[in-house]
Amino acid sequence: MCLGIPAEIVALKPDDLATVSVNGVRREVSVGLLADERPQVGDWVLVHVGFALSVIDQREAEITLEQIQQLGQTWDDEWSAFAGASR
Repeated sequence: MCLGIPAEIVALKPDDLATVSVNGVRREVSVGLLADERPQVGDWVLVHVGFALSVIDQREAEITLEQIQQLGQTWDDEWSAFAGASR
């Protein structure tokens, strides 16, 4: 199963890239799919396979993280992939 993970934008970079943080783990993702929404530092986005798919509000991000953590092994697998990914 593949999940979209809520992440907070902590830095914007050139070429439609951003640094996001999930539980203290930082990754570089593309925000190019959000051309109409133009996210800012501090915004929360839904990330899947290195791409921010949509801007979400912080409360929605918190609820989503709580819910996917309840998935047990599925969450553990997804988190391991995210935390160990390099870009």
